Amino acid sequence: MRRTLLALALSLASAAQAVEPVIAVIAPVQRGPVSFDADDVSLIYKRKKLMWPDGRRIEPVNLPADHPLRRRFTESLLRLTPEAMESYWNEQYYHGIRPPHVLASEAAVLRFVAGTRNAIGYLPYCSMDERVRAVLLVDAEGRVLPADTPVDCSR
Repeated sequence: MRRTLLALALSLASAAQAVEPVIAVIAPVQRGPVSFDADDVSLIYKRKKLMWPDGRRIEPVNLPADHPLRRRFTESLLRLTPEAMESYWNEQYYHGIRPPHVLASEAAVLRFVAGTRNAIGYLPYCSMDERVRAVLLVDAEGRVLPADTPVDCSR
């Protein structure tokens, strides 16, 4: 019994110490240097900002609605809960505006953004590779940071 309680206490302590990943809003490297602020990203994901500076249509992608990273992204950058976004999209649907595509996993987001010149997505910073670049970061507390902020991926 004591061992079970000790194991439970240790696992709870580990969970409490788990660090939330920094979220990177990403674009493909071939897009070149891109600078977005939190308002830009919010407008893109609400489909109110539709074009890149070169006039090409932005293709935002989301993780599934129940994904914890999507919840943090939505609350931090869109300033709404995923549930409120669902209501927003129900209303927008009647105006002919569709929500961003949903991809099944972080790996799918990385693959899609890396291979689609006009895409934008998000994933944990430390999941990025050389095919994409960060355009904006969100830390564990929901603070928006410049894309060039150093992030420690050694943990």
